Amino acid sequence: MSATALPVPRTALFDYPQYWAECFGTAPFLPMNRTEMDALGWDSCDIIIVTGDAYVDHPSFGMAVIGRLLEAQGFRVGIIAQPDWQSKDAFEALGRPNLFFGVAAGNMDSMINRYTADRKPRSDDAYTPGGEGGKRPDRCSLVYAQRCREAFPEVPIVLGGIEASLRRIAHYDYWQDKVRRSILLDAAADLLLYGNAERAVVELAHRLATGEAIDTITDIRGTAFVRRDTPTDWLEIDSTRIDRPGRIDRVVNPYVNPRELSECQRQQREAALYGAPDAEGGAQVLRFHPHPQRDRDRTVIRLPSFEKVRNDAVLYAHANRVLHLETNPGNARALVQRHGEQELWLNPPPLPLSTEEMDYVFGLPYARVPHPAYGGAKIPAYEMIRFSVNIMRGCFGGCTFCSITEHEGRIIQNRSQASILHEIEEIRDKVPGFTGVISDLGGPTANMYRIACKSREIEAACRKPSCVYPGICQNLDTDHSALTELYRQARRLPGVKKVLIASGLRYDLAVQDPEYVRELVTHHVGGYLKIAPEHTEDGPLSKMMKPGIGSYDRFKAMFEKFTKEAGKEQYLIPYFIAAHPGTRDEDMLNLALWLKRNGFRADQVQAFYPSPMASATAMYHSGRNPLHKISYKSETVESVKDPEQRKLHKAFLRYHDPKNWPLLRAALTRMGREDLIGDGAQQLIPRDQPREQDAYRSPRRKNSAPAHQRRTGKGAILTQHTGLPPRKTGGRSRKPAK
Repeated sequence: MSATALPVPRTALFDYPQYWAECFGTAPFLPMNRTEMDALGWDSCDIIIVTGDAYVDHPSFGMAVIGRLLEAQGFRVGIIAQPDWQSKDAFEALGRPNLFFGVAAGNMDSMINRYTADRKPRSDDAYTPGGEGGKRPDRCSLVYAQRCREAFPEVPIVLGGIEASLRRIAHYDYWQDKVRRSILLDAAADLLLYGNAERAVVELAHRLATGEAIDTITDIRGTAFVRRDTPTDWLEIDSTRIDRPGRIDRVVNPYVNPRELSECQRQQREAALYGAPDAEGGAQVLRFHPHPQRDRDRTVIRLPSFEKVRNDAVLYAHANRVLHLETNPGNARALVQRHGEQELWLNPPPLPLSTEEMDYVFGLPYARVPHPAYGGAKIPAYEMIRFSVNIMRGCFGGCTFCSITEHEGRIIQNRSQASILHEIEEIRDKVPGFTGVISDLGGPTANMYRIACKSREIEAACRKPSCVYPGICQNLDTDHSALTELYRQARRLPGVKKVLIASGLRYDLAVQDPEYVRELVTHHVGGYLKIAPEHTEDGPLSKMMKPGIGSYDRFKAMFEKFTKEAGKEQYLIPYFIAAHPGTRDEDMLNLALWLKRNGFRADQVQAFYPSPMASATAMYHSGRNPLHKISYKSETVESVKDPEQRKLHKAFLRYHDPKNWPLLRAALTRMGREDLIGDGAQQLIPRDQPREQDAYRSPRRKNSAPAHQRRTGKGAILTQHTGLPPRKTGGRSRKPAK
């Protein structure tokens, strides 16, 4: 029996009775030292949040969202930001918390924050005052938790944030090139909250405040914890019975309504969903469950143990696939994975916030500026987003290299138009330096606001990893009218001169609504609009779950049409990834030829970065494709791991840089493509090397582009996703949205 709707939360975020400490009121900033606590009249903190980021009291920063939310529930919340981790002293600065320590690495996984895709240390940190690097340790959630335990051994420790989300089970670690245990076990913490944790952290805080012991709180969605064994009233299913790493079975249609099936068909479907053990002689014995949906809340799927996935890459890919199949809050079941003598238990994902709850979270009294302790030091990440507004959460794109699915989920959580417009007015009236330009109305994806499945029943039952790959699902409502109207209302607000869209645009969705594209192109592009085809070739695109380059061409034609009608000079900035799993040297060559034909020159390039738990990372580590049934004979995926080959793939994206020409000449010769070496218009690189190796200058330098590139038309300069803003190749420069 399939799900009929998402489960209903036990209590809405704003319906909990406030804790007694609400009498202290709202703090101008959550305190970071004893002096600030004294000024607020506090003798202690109920909860202390330890974070690897500088404390910015803004809804784009996790510590501010969780801190202000807990404050609104009546708790006294302190912040320890970027502490000195060499000893426990900094972790004792606010005293002993009455309820728990909340530990998070910050807005990024600490290893991704500290190292490049080539495993080289970064020299800066966008989440630190002055952009200074080295203010957090490797795997800082783990280190912070250990220091909290040293400081106050009896205080519960709760892990959260994206680092905890991505490392909640046994996971491949790119930097050590091995499979690591769940971070919960390595940190010796008491509980881990994954995903957007508002519901979980509020319920946890109130239950701890009433005297419940943290080791007895095992029923909150979106949590991971250690338990001794599976409770007797639960049904345990081996994951290999659901997605057997052997014979390739026919995929069960997720859209079939079981109530319309015959009894025999229903039993066969339930057997496919719930599995059956093998009897002697290889015959399959079916176990039928008359009320599978009713049993779902008491069903747990056993993944292969940490030791097994560490030693068998195919089982790792299998476990990754099963985990991603169990990410829909409407039908996900609990997971368990053994680590040595311990059982790691993961409850189903958190329920999405309603619009009213999203408005509540974003309407909390944020100061919208960094804590005064930083003085005038600029925090680059804050400078980038201080005039931007987050309008939604989640992404149903399912890109395999992206961590959004594992953290925020596929169901879009929307704010109301009134809440968004009110925040714009708050920025206009309160944020220092506002010049009338809103730098972004967006989120993980710019144009998924209020887009959802046409059927809540299908949405709750669906297990597809993407709503837009290989094509847009027929059940997806692609109407952009709510977003179009939001843009129009935002740009009409008094004191607002311009509203830009800087979040990545899902162009295959946008072309379904030409009126949205017209509004976007006419009023919300600051000279450049960034989109992400990621590649031009079907091989790597199929491993990314991205649409073919034809979708880009259709959007480009629409973009240029509306740009011309508006009488503007605007350009698309497409981004591409080098060395993604499934990418061959020939694929990168074809991409380089496409770039040259279209007049693009990449200033900085992005190489594939295997983030923990992503599907593409499972491909990279295992050599198998978890988008399909996993077996020891299933589809293999080649990945670029050799440093020299990764360097070559990046060089193809920067075919125009003379420093890369010797490497490219050697590669083209080896590939039998000497015809692409020469000075002809159809050739990729010249035959002769210039005397000055540094003849190429970055197009971000003033007047660096050659004369033939300073014409209108094919003149866009590409940059890395996290790179500096691009510049026009002609005349005076114009900054795009950050």
